[in-house]
Amino acid sequence: MAKKAKNPVPEGMHTVTVHLWFDGDCGEAVEFYKKALGMEVLEPPVPTPDGKGILHALLKLGDSRIMMADAWPGSYEQGPKENATAGLYLYVEDCDALYERAVSAGCEVTQPIMDAWWGDKNGQVKDPFGHVWSIASRKLDLTPHELEKRQQEWLDGLAGAG
Repeated sequence: MAKKAKNPVPEGMHTVTVHLWFDGDCGEAVEFYKKALGMEVLEPPVPTPDGKGILHALLKLGDSRIMMADAWPGSYEQGPKENATAGLYLYVEDCDALYERAVSAGCEVTQPIMDAWWGDKNGQVKDPFGHVWSIASRKLDLTPHELEKRQQEWLDGLAGAG
């Protein structure tokens, strides 16, 4: 028998949870993310009544949960095949290893691994489904003054490059 929830946020979830939409290839994406990013399937893909898509799947990466589904025809929910409208920023222990794993599995490099001005080492890839992933490890904890100085140096470099 159903009972009243103790917490409005389900156990294991966060206040904000990513929900990715796909263009009919959510089932393939589940397998790809297991291979490329080491995600764990918590709730296996549930097929649509016609069997042509996925209604819902839940994956886990680190302490985060990612919901996934195929977009419904004619709805505002659309997969990002042509234009990603958001990116996902992953903090992991070893960004180099996960970045190489993702690229080896078929992700397109959109930004090589680098030491970023804000203290992260990170790189960015686009998966075969159109989602963009920044893969990072925090390397330096900077003071607000250090952040401001590094940001200005970075901006000055951009102005000089143009």
